[in-house]
Amino acid sequence: MPSRSSQVESSQVVSVDGHRIKLTNLDKVLYPATGTTKSDVLRYYAAVAEFLIPYAAGRPATRKRWVHGVGTVEEPGSMFFQKNLDESAPDWVARGTIRHANRTIVYPLVNDLATLTWLAQIAALEIHVPQWRFGADGNPANPDRLVLDLDPGTGAGLPECAEVARLARPILHDMGLEPMPVTSGSKGIHLYAALDGRYTSTQVSDIAHELARALEADHKHLVVSDMKKELRTGKVLVDWSQNNAAKTTIAPYSLRGRAHPTVAVPRTWEELAEPGLAHLDYEQVIERMAHRPDPLARLAPGAPGDRLELYRSKRDREKTPEPVPALAPAASTGQSFVIQEHHARRLHWDFRLEHDGVLVSWALPRGVPTDVKKNHLAVQTEDHPLEYGSFEGTIPAGEYGGGEVTIWDSGVYELEKWRENEVIATLHGREGGGLGGPTRVALIHTGGQGKDAKNWLIHRMRPEHEAKPPAAGQRAEPARRPALPPRTGSSTAGRSYSPMLATPGDEADLHDSADWAFEMKWDGIRALAYVETDAGGRSMRLVTRNGNDVTVSYPDLADDLLANVDARSAVLDGEIVALDPSGRPDFGLLQTRMKLTAPGDVRAAARKTPVRYLVFDVLERDGEPCVREDYDTRRRVLDELVASAGAVQVPPAFDGDFAHAFDTSRQLGLEGVLAKERDSDYSVGRRSGAWIKIKHHLMQEVVVGGWKPGSGRRAGTVGSLLLGIPGPDGLRYVGKVGTGFQDRDLDEMRERFAGLRARTTPFTDIPAADAREAHWVEPTLVGEVEFAEWTGSGRLRQPSWRGWRPDKSPSEVVRE
Repeated sequence: MPSRSSQVESSQVVSVDGHRIKLTNLDKVLYPATGTTKSDVLRYYAAVAEFLIPYAAGRPATRKRWVHGVGTVEEPGSMFFQKNLDESAPDWVARGTIRHANRTIVYPLVNDLATLTWLAQIAALEIHVPQWRFGADGNPANPDRLVLDLDPGTGAGLPECAEVARLARPILHDMGLEPMPVTSGSKGIHLYAALDGRYTSTQVSDIAHELARALEADHKHLVVSDMKKELRTGKVLVDWSQNNAAKTTIAPYSLRGRAHPTVAVPRTWEELAEPGLAHLDYEQVIERMAHRPDPLARLAPGAPGDRLELYRSKRDREKTPEPVPALAPAASTGQSFVIQEHHARRLHWDFRLEHDGVLVSWALPRGVPTDVKKNHLAVQTEDHPLEYGSFEGTIPAGEYGGGEVTIWDSGVYELEKWRENEVIATLHGREGGGLGGPTRVALIHTGGQGKDAKNWLIHRMRPEHEAKPPAAGQRAEPARRPALPPRTGSSTAGRSYSPMLATPGDEADLHDSADWAFEMKWDGIRALAYVETDAGGRSMRLVTRNGNDVTVSYPDLADDLLANVDARSAVLDGEIVALDPSGRPDFGLLQTRMKLTAPGDVRAAARKTPVRYLVFDVLERDGEPCVREDYDTRRRVLDELVASAGAVQVPPAFDGDFAHAFDTSRQLGLEGVLAKERDSDYSVGRRSGAWIKIKHHLMQEVVVGGWKPGSGRRAGTVGSLLLGIPGPDGLRYVGKVGTGFQDRDLDEMRERFAGLRARTTPFTDIPAADAREAHWVEPTLVGEVEFAEWTGSGRLRQPSWRGWRPDKSPSEVVRE
């Protein structure tokens, strides 16, 4: 370790959110054991700011500072707690005040990246916050979350904490709460659950105490609820006291001031079941959050009872001319809209629709689309007050959103649909406004989580009828396509197609980007939809790429397909996807719908896990093949043929802009993009270089050739799967996977493997160590893994199980 005197004194001035911050001693080593510098700490907090800030914003932040570094296990560095804000703190740091009987404490509020950067600069490595936020009146509000700190005593560790977390989960479920785990980065696990703000801190603390006692009563060998250290040996303390209004907990995504730079990291329940569960360091978290959604996103705070609380927290009415009402908004039934041109750091347009007493708002970096074939990104922002609908003026530099605001268009809108993930409306602007007349638009949530949960797409739609301004308070019902009368000679019966397949590649394969269109790559099952009309009426069937008819498994798609396809017959190409609670495609969730055929099972699964059919191509319309038409022509036909409504959607395409498409895909947490050559036809049943799939992460389809039993908590179940890829000489071994399984996977695997037992290995080259204690199976099952990279010996590095691929056969599996 270099001495302090030998360290390079480095400094620079940076601009963060419009605020100038001087960063000093960037090469100072704050974690000697790993050589982690202040520069590394600043880099980490910049990378996770969008994840951390939602859990710290609006809360008084207590800081733990290590000005000269954390030291080592043998010689810990000097640390001190800090509550009050220094007089030298920048004046732009948001503040919250708590008045006690004998003193007043002014805390910083970690509301933005600039504040987080400043805290890292002064070596405030740990950020601790309570379970409550400041209310609109500046006083502490009721808590909006409950937390249990699972703290292992001597002789216990992270596995025991994970077991207690699993024991607590059903109890919290019975209370109507959905807990989510956070490995604390220190010793144990924090369990968080969102609250609606109805209960005081004392009430929540009492509830948590009773829950801890109940766990202790049922599991005396493992759980203790008393703080006394002598009672905790070999057990896990369920610390309920952090729900007290005066107590704080390490903020999710905060660093820890330990010898190793670990982090308090939100985890999934699947991760808690893995035998190798461990605390993560800052480098692992940076890599993790670059391609994973935030598991704790459902806890991101709203403003119970006051939808303008977040709006207020970002503005000082003494410094901005914007309307900042003091009271919570009242309910309203109006249907006004406004689009404001906003010359901030970057020019964008703010699109706002009146709904339930506020202006629900989106920022449009590229404005409202002028072409029905092009979609633009719409980033949802905080709700704005209704008074903002008439605001024009200059927001001062240095304030949130600083810049010139003018009204581009405004008026009223006619509502067709308002769902959590979809809004369709016809806008009636003012004469001479930017829209140029009635404009029908759809806002569609992209399905992202965490930092991507705010991302939508705005689509300009063709008008379906002569739009008329709505009367005050009137809400139009969604329009659906009328059923077409039967007509003979237009059925697709007797004809079948195989889908066109894409070739793996990268940006270098595209040559001139303008010659390509780009679509998102969806995480589901490829299926052709056959819509048919005959004397008996209209019907539809769904056929996967390997020819399996799966219509009975997805009856919930039938009505919307038949209602929204404007043809007597058609063959469509698309992807069946299941959406998680935040609206993001989840392949693991789709597994629960696969291969179900019994009507009762299908109905139950459909209620629990609805699916969508994302249509991206058309092969035939009214008996006329479209496969020889070029991509642009087929896309025009598709837009005319299929209306996006309900479970049937036509996802957007990006014309000639790979960077924008690829970045959007990354922001939305999707697999990648499909590049499609615009002048290419549809090559039925062939893998073609005219379609190139470009992924963010490495995925690989694999054939399962065996399994090895688990140990410890997985004793009696599957521990890992042995994987291969077919080669010219047989099944070539590519490694084993033991993570990423859900509980239902482990329960089903042994039953599935029982009928496929084989006496000898199907692999041509499996090492003896991996073959030891293996159970062999016939190589007929295909699955999919995500992995870090290929090793030099042709093995998968760090694979994680994603699920079965019943739509694929082993002969189709190739190395990606």
